[in-house]
Amino acid sequence: MAQRPRPRRPAMLDPAEAERIQGDEDPAARSEVAHTTAQALVNRGREEAPDDPELVARLIRLVDTEGLDAIAILWARSPATTLPGTLWRLYLLREWVRRDPRTVAERYRLGVHRAEVAGAVAGVADPPGPDEVSEVADAVLHGLFDGDLAVALERAGAFLRVLATGSALDADWIEHDDDQLADAVTRRGGALLATAEELEAAAELHRLGRLD
Repeated sequence: MAQRPRPRRPAMLDPAEAERIQGDEDPAARSEVAHTTAQALVNRGREEAPDDPELVARLIRLVDTEGLDAIAILWARSPATTLPGTLWRLYLLREWVRRDPRTVAERYRLGVHRAEVAGAVAGVADPPGPDEVSEVADAVLHGLFDGDLAVALERAGAFLRVLATGSALDADWIEHDDDQLADAVTRRGGALLATAEELEAAAELHRLGRLD
């Protein structure tokens, strides 16, 4: 049987669709596009992961190729405990780690001794350095496409719980409050904890078959 051709990179939105969901468009249309693209992305990754590990690698690097703004257009306005809202938080977390792994590693190091249970779930190698936190950020997304999705979400939540503890101990780590990554995922300890709870709630919804 001939294999069907695979595109070099995962298909997202064509230009017409991207244009349609920008601005003050119909919220229902925006929600439909967000859910459709999120489900297509995760379903394709999970269906093809066993036979195409390079596809999974490209999905993990989605922000690297598509850009953070393109991902934000798709999913940033989606509620936290939906699949598109969950994807937005996970990709934003990875982008934060990719841009500033030393800061993330330092916050993690500060927090892990006070949040030992969460640290065990997060599974960052000891001692936690830039490479170790980057590996976990990638591993969480890998788990979405080639593993137990609920476990991946719980691991991300635990990772954020440790970072929330570390950030509370060093609250002045964001120099510019208007930085794009000074978001609900990365702004301060309380917001990091809230995002951790959202991801854990999403994990439970997935187990119940209600994360869509």
